[in-house]
Amino acid sequence: MSKVHVGKKVPDFKALLDNEETFKLSENKGKNLVFYFYPKDNTPGCTKEGEDFRDNYSVIKKLNTEVIGVSKDSVTSHQKFVQKFNFPFNLISDENEKVCNLFNVIKEKNMYGRKYMGIERSTFLIDTNGKLVKEWRKVRVKGHVDDVIESIKEI
Repeated sequence: MSKVHVGKKVPDFKALLDNEETFKLSENKGKNLVFYFYPKDNTPGCTKEGEDFRDNYSVIKKLNTEVIGVSKDSVTSHQKFVQKFNFPFNLISDENEKVCNLFNVIKEKNMYGRKYMGIERSTFLIDTNGKLVKEWRKVRVKGHVDDVIESIKEI
């Protein structure tokens, strides 16, 4: 699978959602999509980011846009995370890193001197025709959702 590039159509893909249904990109034409990749369920930054998307979800929906979170956590972990924080959007369980690799978000990370491969917090905005119109890499959670909303308004 080729990697995504701003200005280009995102290749079709399938992935497993927290509700155990299959998400297929090609079945979501006609609305904008925000994919936000985060490292791990129930961690402080990832929880805050999810809450920010949750708290602004009605505004985002009015802009003909759907939000989908993506991490390598299991469906079971996602189900608990969604329920605990009342997220109104779905999460993709990408345990095999297929979607992460498509969007090139697996990067070398360093925590307390230990190097490992993990998800770099990133967000991607796809328009109604399936074209990637904006990407944010190395995301800082504070103020990020506001920036995403402004970008959706510019489409």
